[in-house]
Amino acid sequence: MNRLGMNLFTWTMTMDEDLSGTLAYLKQTGFDFVEMPVGTTPGESPNLAKWQRLGRQASALGLDVQTCSLLPPALTLLSPDAAVRKAGVTYLKQIVDCSAAAESSILMGPFFAGFKLFSGKPATADEWAWSVESMYAIAEHAQTRGVMLAIESLNRFETYLLTCADDTRRYIEAVDHPYCRAAFDSFHANIEEKNVADAIRTLAPYLVHVQLSENDRSTPGQGQVNFTNILQTLADVDYSGPLAIEAFGVNPPELAAATHIFRPMFTSPEQLARDGYAYLTDVLKNKLKHRIAVSTAV
Repeated sequence: MNRLGMNLFTWTMTMDEDLSGTLAYLKQTGFDFVEMPVGTTPGESPNLAKWQRLGRQASALGLDVQTCSLLPPALTLLSPDAAVRKAGVTYLKQIVDCSAAAESSILMGPFFAGFKLFSGKPATADEWAWSVESMYAIAEHAQTRGVMLAIESLNRFETYLLTCADDTRRYIEAVDHPYCRAAFDSFHANIEEKNVADAIRTLAPYLVHVQLSENDRSTPGQGQVNFTNILQTLADVDYSGPLAIEAFGVNPPELAAATHIFRPMFTSPEQLARDGYAYLTDVLKNKLKHRIAVSTAV
């Protein structure tokens, strides 16, 4: 059964704030899980107690946890310097440990390369091989922690290694590890794919996570993304994994700067979560030819 979740980027980048009210609101709204952004300080031991506490906090409300993360540019797996790549692998293993501490079963994100780090040229065969080799080592560690890696391609303005479903499938098949699988994000697909439904079908054998995001990062259903088509295609390929709303606003300011949000995209994070949930559950329950089973009651 598909579970519906909400990415917490709309409220936080660090998970250091008191989010007890937010978590309670999301549970009351009907969400099944939250997607927590996870990070740590490179070169330092991660604060696993923090993530254990946050995982317990969500669990006490009946919310499952999934996690998402980025790889800092200075630790890119595409570096010709083996020491840099090794540091990147170490960092991502720590992110896996934080995810496990929060009882997350899926860690998703574009951590195959340093975020927004460009060479000005297409990826080379060496860069591809370095990332694949590094990701295999991370997946080996993830398997010991029971955390599935879900690789998310980005649009061309945020990365240059994986920018479409074809790239992502080829990458996963090159890594060739049972704990390295695919994520799909409707925002990036809306920019890069010739046909979004075909992209989903390309990823289907490896798809373990889906992010539903509007073309302007606002409330799902209030922009140009055809969510009915996306959810119908997911039903057609028998995708039964999680579905998470992802959106970005003018806060937190450091995240707004990173995602180039310069005008309000919604009234409040709570409005976005409430209206996005209502819209998506309506599509799932009432508008699909072959309905996906939804675990939430509305």
